[in-house]
Amino acid sequence: MSAFVLAVMAGTFISMGATFMLVIKSDSELPFAATQLLGGFSFTLGLFLILAAGAELFTGNCLMVMGPLAGRFSWGSLLRSWGVVLAGNLVGSVLAAALVLAADVASANGGALGQAAVAVAEGKVALGWGVAFSRAVLCNLLVCLAVWVGHSANSVTDKFFSALLPVMAFMAAGFEHCVANMFFIPLGLMLNGGAFPALTAAAFAKNLFFVTIGNAAGGAIFVALFYFLIFRKELTKA
Repeated sequence: MSAFVLAVMAGTFISMGATFMLVIKSDSELPFAATQLLGGFSFTLGLFLILAAGAELFTGNCLMVMGPLAGRFSWGSLLRSWGVVLAGNLVGSVLAAALVLAADVASANGGALGQAAVAVAEGKVALGWGVAFSRAVLCNLLVCLAVWVGHSANSVTDKFFSALLPVMAFMAAGFEHCVANMFFIPLGLMLNGGAFPALTAAAFAKNLFFVTIGNAAGGAIFVALFYFLIFRKELTKA
């Protein structure tokens, strides 16, 4: 139960970072690079809160692949844990989207924030599966590196800077994060009003499937597996 509640918190934290990012996206006068960099900086709020306050995020938990590889627990236990955390992340993200809608945050900047939210969601569901998967792999390579570095942090300041550059990089490059999409796309669906017919629940499910698989592959293979191979002797000690 505690893992599920912590996962709900993580979904909410990521959603707050995503809302912060939409404020930047709503300003059409900013140049592209400035929008991407400032958006990435603001989105860092989510992972920083997870590292500093404590919560369960699926993308970061892809590092747990090291456990079965080291014989510490079973693959079945890992998959059950991932399932609980994914469900909690989804609940927290959708709940946050509903609260953002109820708070009328979309009306900010003369309604430009709401327009930006719908545009972000529409852009995500328009991605082909191969593009979504590849962007998700690259995203979680960076997120898991941020978490890996964050685990060695000794202060709140260290945790912030552990998250900062990797998160800024993946957001600026337009990579795909499944938990962020659990907020962006439902919020877009709530605000859409039929403006984008392709923005549907089915399109959300398709995007979420391929992005989740890509995030799992990126974190599990390019970070967890590689570091396990480097530190295998230390990790498999009784």
